[in-house]
Amino acid sequence: MSDKNSDNKNMSPTTCMSIGMCIGIGIGTAIGALQGNIAVWLPVGISVGMCLGLAIGQSKKGNDKDDTDKK
Repeated sequence: MSDKNSDNKNMSPTTCMSIGMCIGIGIGTAIGALQGNIAVWLPVGISVGMCLGLAIGQSKKGNDKDDTDKK
């Protein structure tokens, strides 16, 4: 089980950003379909997903440094 955790810690910030963008595309499309304006909500979803993905990637990167300092 520790192998899975170490694989997640080694994800690069760009990988997290890509995953965030994909999730943002889905959410933006869903909201856009409900509101009847996909052209507005799709870029909003991509932007929010990209920002969240980068934030998660940076936080994982910071946690990796903290883990190596403690060992």
